[in-house]
Amino acid sequence: MALKPPTPTARPGLVVGLTGGIASGKTAVSQRFEAQGAAVIDTDVLARAVLEPGTDGLTAVRERFGNTVIDADGHLDRAALRALIFADPGARRDLEAITHPRIRRAATEALAHIKAPYAILVVPLLVEAGWTDLMDRILVVDAPPAQQRERLMARDGTPRTEAERILASQATRDARLAIADDVIRNDADPAALDARVAALHAQYCRQADPAV
Repeated sequence: MALKPPTPTARPGLVVGLTGGIASGKTAVSQRFEAQGAAVIDTDVLARAVLEPGTDGLTAVRERFGNTVIDADGHLDRAALRALIFADPGARRDLEAITHPRIRRAATEALAHIKAPYAILVVPLLVEAGWTDLMDRILVVDAPPAQQRERLMARDGTPRTEAERILASQATRDARLAIADDVIRNDADPAALDARVAALHAQYCRQADPAV
């Protein structure tokens, strides 16, 4: 059954889309904004929710990919699904056709309930998804690809060849920077990250409410 388009709703005074390549430090940055008082909506979290057991999203995934991507407890076998979509670009597009409308609807609904002056909407694949109409500004967390690769290998135990394949499957660094209104370079020490987030938090509060 086709999804209905999202109904226009209320939203905070400013919505900042936060994006960046894998292992660039998006979580570290979003956590710092949350500590400053921003509302954070992470579409990775929403992506899991729309594929929980009992959802129409998981039903659609089962119908498209079969029971091999469902584990014995009825949950999505993410490793099995990941292997399928990395091996087949068509399968990846099919998965995105299932998940993206549902994630977008969930994000729109979450934005309607934000009480903070502004929201950080974390969309790792923002360049690919093209959801810029949901946002007033775009913040890119940037790191050199070599540093991303090393972080990914250390964080997840990912073999080098697989890490390189994952990086190659995403939008390029230049493509992300081309859509950025603001950039956080996450290639230095945590203190530098703290300072940059604090400065942007003050800027976003002013933009969300010029009276602040």
